[in-house]
Amino acid sequence: MHPFDGEAWKHFNSVHPQFLLETRNMHLGLCTNKFNLFRSFAAPYSYWSVIFIAYNLPLRMCMRLKFMFLSMVIHNPNSLDQNIDVFLQSLIDELKQLWSSGTLDYDVFRKQNFLIKETLMWTINDFLAYKMVSSWRIHGKLACPYCMENNKAFTLTNNGKTSFFYCHQRFLPTDHRFKKNRNDFFVGRVERDVAPLSFSSEELYNMVSEYDDIVFGFQFGKQKFLGFGLIHNWVNAKYFLRAFLLEDQSPPL
Repeated sequence: MHPFDGEAWKHFNSVHPQFLLETRNMHLGLCTNKFNLFRSFAAPYSYWSVIFIAYNLPLRMCMRLKFMFLSMVIHNPNSLDQNIDVFLQSLIDELKQLWSSGTLDYDVFRKQNFLIKETLMWTINDFLAYKMVSSWRIHGKLACPYCMENNKAFTLTNNGKTSFFYCHQRFLPTDHRFKKNRNDFFVGRVERDVAPLSFSSEELYNMVSEYDDIVFGFQFGKQKFLGFGLIHNWVNAKYFLRAFLLEDQSPPL
């Protein structure tokens, strides 16, 4: 199934109908992940690729290598962690410009110039890279970026590790038989809770806007917001998040 048929794309079409008037406007996905140069796992440097995917193409084409665009390769002696913002900031500024005012492009088929706009629909990454892009730390009891502080994680008695083993039942329908199963899940307990509500883009924007005292960058070291690990897992007021979270600016990431 092409992403065009997904709920996120349909939601975007309903919120931004003007964007659809120009059929050549681009819908993009941003993919980032770490790789080892020359297959050397002992290399001291950290290498990250940032790739754009154009979803305007048919399904058989949009995920092929020749239609993916390498935007940048980031390398650093140490792990980038949340400091990936330092390298992504100029890229984000360009994406904001392409969304708001667009840029002049040339249509080879029609042999004419036109104003093209682009929107970032999704970011694609594994869970470890997700923490760097989203700025939500994925360790401890608040690791789940969906439940956030409303999760039901607990600490194992013997080794002190965090477990999410019994957290999945709440996402089932209220009449699902697994919710009343007292033997195979949490012994002796019936799950009556429902899945936590997902936040809107504006609500998430307001959350990260409260934490604006930490300046990201290598020279500032590791800093933490008040209440980190207790009521939230935000590690900084992400420039990346604040640039794209509002619904009247772009779709949810």
